[in-house]
Amino acid sequence: MVTEQIQTWQDIVSYVESNKRSGFCYVFLDEVQEIDEWQSACKTLRLRDCSVFITGSNSKLLSKEFTQELSGRYVSFRVRPFVYKEILEYAKELGRDISISDYLIWGGFPKRLEFQGEEELRIYLNDLDKTIVENDIINRYKIVKSDVFRKVASYTLISNSRIYSAKAISDYMKGNNLSCTSNTVQKWIFYLDEAYIIDQVDRYSQKAKKVLENSHKLYNCDVAMNSIRCTNNRYDITHNLENIVYNELIYMGYKVSVYDNNGREIDFLAENGNYRYFIQVAYSVAEDKTYQREMSAFKGLNQIDTKILITNDDIDYSTSNVKHIKLKDFLLMDTLE
Repeated sequence: MVTEQIQTWQDIVSYVESNKRSGFCYVFLDEVQEIDEWQSACKTLRLRDCSVFITGSNSKLLSKEFTQELSGRYVSFRVRPFVYKEILEYAKELGRDISISDYLIWGGFPKRLEFQGEEELRIYLNDLDKTIVENDIINRYKIVKSDVFRKVASYTLISNSRIYSAKAISDYMKGNNLSCTSNTVQKWIFYLDEAYIIDQVDRYSQKAKKVLENSHKLYNCDVAMNSIRCTNNRYDITHNLENIVYNELIYMGYKVSVYDNNGREIDFLAENGNYRYFIQVAYSVAEDKTYQREMSAFKGLNQIDTKILITNDDIDYSTSNVKHIKLKDFLLMDTLE
């Protein structure tokens, strides 16, 4: 489609009508939000035997919000960055090798594979980060304290795989001479969630037998959002590993929550139908102290549900009650069954 030809939503309809063949038609519109009243074009095309696919995300077409413009006549798909299997396959097409260590640091944004050196890669990822934070959120919500928001966003994204407290973040900002209330932090966290930059994962308490309100763990859409904020190659591999396991479980189709086992936190409860999996994640349990800590989290759970330990170790640490899955094997699995 020639950009100069399309100035109004009527132009979109006219272009499709003049170029489509007879019968049912599939129409793909990218960044259609740049056209005023774009939703009118979508509705009109739907009435004219067209199936319309919309892609894009920016300050005018943001995450879940754009679907409100289509009056319920839509099916929404969230397109996430690649998981390891996908980026491994794409890397092979490009004649490149991607190690697990590389994936733990730089994640699954596909276009990153087009950059050879780390300097170029960082420029791309920083530009992507800036576009999402500034265009998709600051401009969309007209955030006045933009500098403070950037600080909160950076603090949040480098704190992935952790339980967060809006008050704690607010206090941290105040300690750095930045005024920001806990209510404002909570609102900004919501904006990050709405833009699919982070996921807020519920915490379930075994003791209270309910989901803990206003208590969530945060995971980044991609671990690169953490890594670009690290300096001197001091990457947060431990928390990135947990984040990656979360992303892989979501890709597999599991409903995921964080489980409080009477004061002992289990990283994930993954559920699919009648299947439940309690999962602990650690980079290594080679040291006895770490092994005991991770295994003790399963104490008191019933014998019916499967307990899984995922680590980067090559040694098999499985027991009669806990199945150890090596990270290199887990990343190639399609299901936990």
